[in-house]
Amino acid sequence: MTDTETTSPGHPFVHPALFYRTPDEYAAGVGGFVRDALDAGEPVLVAVPGGRSAVLREALGAGADGVEFADMTELGRNPGRILAALQGFADRYRGRPARIVGEPIWPGRSRSEVLEATRHEALINTAFAGRPATILCPYDVSGLPDAVVADARRTHPTLIENGRTDSSADYCDPAVVCADCDEPLPEPSNAPPLSYGAGQLGEVREHADAWARGTALSPGRRADLVLAVGEATANSLAHGGGRGTLRLWTTADGTVVAEVRDNGRLKNPLAGRRRPEITGTDGGRGLWIIHQLCDLVEVRAGATGLTLRLHFSG
Repeated sequence: MTDTETTSPGHPFVHPALFYRTPDEYAAGVGGFVRDALDAGEPVLVAVPGGRSAVLREALGAGADGVEFADMTELGRNPGRILAALQGFADRYRGRPARIVGEPIWPGRSRSEVLEATRHEALINTAFAGRPATILCPYDVSGLPDAVVADARRTHPTLIENGRTDSSADYCDPAVVCADCDEPLPEPSNAPPLSYGAGQLGEVREHADAWARGTALSPGRRADLVLAVGEATANSLAHGGGRGTLRLWTTADGTVVAEVRDNGRLKNPLAGRRRPEITGTDGGRGLWIIHQLCDLVEVRAGATGLTLRLHFSG
């Protein structure tokens, strides 16, 4: 294929990666995608890092007024929050094709953030399967590590590069990519575990609150930490074998981390990444709340159980 068309009859959901190297390539590729949507009367969401929005606004001119913009550095600070926002936008226009630009990975993101953003990119293919939408994901190949670009080829069925649109020969099952994102978590130097079981959740919350008072977290963020820990440990009792362990520590850059481990399983990889139904019983409500509260959530679901690492900045 030599054109840049991103829709395909019989396949209502399309998920291309756009590889760009310069601001001009970005403006041409992403701007062209948005203009095509506007010309077709389709709703458009552009969720990109703040500086990229300025490039697009200039390229689109007056057309930018017809676009909904979001700063991905805020929306996607925790990659686990992105999917729900994209689905929420598409849900507002049910029955109509939606076009979305989502740039969840940019130069400077930490390895932990990149892994969770890559997991997000893989899960998009599961969450949007069969929906009439196109999600274009730009990648700055001049500034991102080769491994990140290689993963983009694995998470996107379609690639756009140098003005050409082709199928990705490296695309693979989302479950495979998610498994590869489960890199071993580094061990903290000093974080003794606190074991808990039935009837001890109040003590766990009190312990987390008392410990957090010795950190640089604001009172509001301390409250968020205690609430997230409460949701995670309650999940342990309900879904993780009835008991678990909590560890708390602070990293060298001042980030506060709470880790909850139990014997649970993550049956649905989308749990917590999609807004739960009010009457839902799929167990996703607690994980949803956790994702909304944290700056980063690292998930490791292995044969021995489930680990959640919850990150909080000041």
